[in-house]
Order: sequence, then structure tokens, then C-alpha cells
Amino acid sequence: MANTFIVETSARHLHVTEQDLETLFGKGAKLHYKKELSQPGQYSCEERVDVVGPKKTINMSIIGPCRPATQVEVALTDARALGLTPPIRESGHVEGSAPCKLVGPCGEVELKQGVIVAKRHCHFDPAFAEQVGVKDKDIVSVKINTPERSLVFGDVVIRVSPAFRPAMHIDTDEANAAGCAGEVLGEVVK
Repeated sequence: MANTFIVETSARHLHVTEQDLETLFGKGAKLHYKKELSQPGQYSCEERVDVVGPKKTINMSIIGPCRPATQVEVALTDARALGLTPPIRESGHVEGSAPCKLVGPCGEVELKQGVIVAKRHCHFDPAFAEQVGVKDKDIVSVKINTPERSLVFGDVVIRVSPAFRPAMHIDTDEANAAGCAGEVLGEVVK
């Protein structure tokens, strides 16, 4: 199983700029580490904010460190609950995406754009990508083997960087469709 990799469920969350962090949590606010995530340097934070849409408010955790643009990542089910219609995009591509309001203990941020449904993707380091026979920005299919709901996801973008560890990220809707629970492995199929 040399070409298999872990499949992780990426639940709803957000990334914030330093400026928006200070607006939400007060001047000089810093993110507080809660738990390391699989990708080096990424971590869940103690800080949570309310994401307000036209229909509902959902409390979400922040993923650190701070980023150049504030971005909210939701599953399509979350988007419907919020009353939003965000595009499916790669992380960081927020131009023209859905708006929302963020509410923290010290202030509010009105986002004119920034809410997306993250496109399913794989993080590979260059050696693993070469071993699997893919390159950065390739679009592939990935077979996920689960006991009762195995399936093949199409339209999966490959992201390659020396900073990555091999893993696929899918949202909660996709994980539920595949019956993902516990450790789940995937493999690129051609």
C-alpha cells in the first residue's frame, strides 16, 4: 500500500488576518494553540467566532497561523443552514465568494467575500507526488476504501509542496457520503 495516504475530514473552520483577529478579540490578540493538524505548521486554536449568515449563526474554530486573507470554509450543508451559496474553490481563492459577518468577543467583521466550500484536495510532498505519478495542480480521482460505503471522488486537485505531508482533505458532507470513520485511506486512480 505504498501509494495510499490518509483521508482526513476537514470540518467547518476559518482562517483570519492579524487585523481581523484584533478586531474580533482585541488589540494585541494572538492565536492560542489547541491541537496540531496533519499539515506542518497548521493548528486548531482555542479561539472561536460566530459566523453569521442570513438564516443562521454557526460557531466555528479558527485555524492558525494568521493568513493574508480571512476565509471561512464550510460544507454545502453548513452553507444552506447559514443561507449562503458559496462557490467551490481551492483554499485562498476568495475573490467573488460569499459574504458573511464574523462576531467575536470584542468586535465584528463584515466580510464582503470570503466564504467558500473547499475543493477536495490532496497535499503531497514532491517525492510522494512523483511516486504516485502526479504533479502540482493535476486533477485526479481518488478511491476511498471504507467497509460499507467505498467510493471514488473525482475532481480532486493535487497540491505539491516540500512543506506538505501526504493527506487528502474532504469536507464533512463528503466524509459522510463515504462512511469515513476512524483511519481511512485513499489512493489515486487513473
